[in-house]
Amino acid sequence: MSKLPALAAAALLTSALTAIHPAAAETPPAKAAPAKTARAVAGPAAQLHAVIADFEAYDRAQDPISAGMEGDREALRRWPDDSQAAVAKRKATLQGLQKRLKALAGASLGDEDTLNRDFLTRVVDARLEGMSFDEEREPINSDSSFFTTPDYVASSTRVRDLADAEAWIARLEALPAYYDVETANARRGLATGFVQPRRTVEAVIVQAKAHADAAPSASPLLAPFATLPSTIPAARQEALRARALAVVADRIKPAERQFLAFLQTEYLPKARTTLATRELPDGERYYRYLVRRYTTTDMTPDEVHALGLKEVARIRAEMDKTIAETGFKGSFPEFLAYLRTDPKFYPTSRQQLLEKASEIAKRIDDKLPGEIGKLPRLTYGVRPVPPEIEDGYTSGRYFNGSPQLGVAGGYMVNTSHLNQRPLYELPALTLHEAVPGHHIQIALAQERTDLPWFRRNADVTAFVEGWALYSEHLGQEMGIYRDAYEQFGRLSFEMWRACRLVADTGIHWKGWSREKAKTCFMENSALAEKNVDVELDRYISWPGQALAYKIGQLKMLELRRRAEARLGDKFDVRAFHDEILDSGPLPLNLLDRRTDAWIAAGGRPQPAR
Repeated sequence: MSKLPALAAAALLTSALTAIHPAAAETPPAKAAPAKTARAVAGPAAQLHAVIADFEAYDRAQDPISAGMEGDREALRRWPDDSQAAVAKRKATLQGLQKRLKALAGASLGDEDTLNRDFLTRVVDARLEGMSFDEEREPINSDSSFFTTPDYVASSTRVRDLADAEAWIARLEALPAYYDVETANARRGLATGFVQPRRTVEAVIVQAKAHADAAPSASPLLAPFATLPSTIPAARQEALRARALAVVADRIKPAERQFLAFLQTEYLPKARTTLATRELPDGERYYRYLVRRYTTTDMTPDEVHALGLKEVARIRAEMDKTIAETGFKGSFPEFLAYLRTDPKFYPTSRQQLLEKASEIAKRIDDKLPGEIGKLPRLTYGVRPVPPEIEDGYTSGRYFNGSPQLGVAGGYMVNTSHLNQRPLYELPALTLHEAVPGHHIQIALAQERTDLPWFRRNADVTAFVEGWALYSEHLGQEMGIYRDAYEQFGRLSFEMWRACRLVADTGIHWKGWSREKAKTCFMENSALAEKNVDVELDRYISWPGQALAYKIGQLKMLELRRRAEARLGDKFDVRAFHDEILDSGPLPLNLLDRRTDAWIAAGGRPQPAR
């Protein structure tokens, strides 16, 4: 899973911010093409280009984190603004853009402009529909609440000069106001019954307390100043560090403690006793929207649930065959118990787990040129999940890098609870979170500076996570799984995503209990119970997002089978993967259309850019 409102999802800074900030700050836009001049031109292509320019200027302004990662120095000083005044301005801007796009609905455009129009129309329409639910009322979830966003940003911020240092201090100084806005949003949620379940709130309180209780000097917000460039004199470096520490101690710590008190005394007593999104005000319409938003399909919750049950049955049959290959003679539950308890399957130290993940990553690197023709220039590293968030965190995640700021991508490995981190799952995890999964897809999209900015930074979870899950499957062809146990780990991970379809719709649409939803994972996968509990808490507090993975993977497998069947001997797997990745993340219907056109053109490799 990846992270920052741009290249989702998947990762993770992407996925978390998208969940917490479905729309963000409305500030004076960055420089853009003059819309009036462009609109005065008669041609529909010029009109579309003007709409795109206006949308991107707006989007950069409302998403200062993504804009800052791409080198916008002014944006590096700000946080997103989810105040009601900002949202109202955002809505008016999007409604104006929607009207202009509708006027171009029947226009004759070239292939690329047609794709841009259809894609941007989908983005604008989806954001406006999301605004009708006032999602800002829920600024917290068990996975990535608003107050964890600054920690993610700090971990990927590099100070290259004095201007960068001053920008980070400005961001620190702006944090108390950020807390105030999000607390006001949560209070509005309390007043309108749009709140998280009690279990979610209890988990968030644990996280908020860890933030509030930590000594100022131990704050992850100081990470950008840990190493400063030698071009800043030593005395100035110490002065900058002292200023940053003072802001954390005198302004941010009080804000953290105040928010913790709000959660404990105001929010928790009014937290929901139910789990289903359907139980929220207008919850049935909201969940239907979330299913469409995250899958980029028109599937209904019932259709998704039925697909999940079908996939569980299919994967379970493959698991039985793989167990037979190991020579194990017991029952399926006994095999799962064996995998969950035998010490030989588990690392004995944090360092061993990191080193094993690194070794697998390098083995995959060695095979990449045989699967993908165009590889990104940006590198990635294997890093531990920060200790302040590791307890309630997933097994692994990807943090976006920044070619502009000189930051490598990060394959984040959770090195806590070692008896819950089986080594037989590590190849699938690495294929998904690092290469050829999130890092390859996201870094390639970042390099496509010839594409519109909105496409490079599109939040299309079904594509981003679908590619990453497809990459786990691709590991078989690359020879990454070395024995039947690692193959079972792959199948267990795929079963995990199939059970998500069942559990998410079961909880939020069919009214299942947490224990009933948990059964699918515990009875059909080798996932450790700690991981299952963390994941279930995420699905409960972040409805719909977990549906995207399997839906996206199945579409990519379908497209590959289609290309192989139609192209026959002309099929080139490297060219196919380049075609999937080259246009940035796309909604699945547009990906389908574009791949069909590529097949019709003979499936030829793309010219070098």
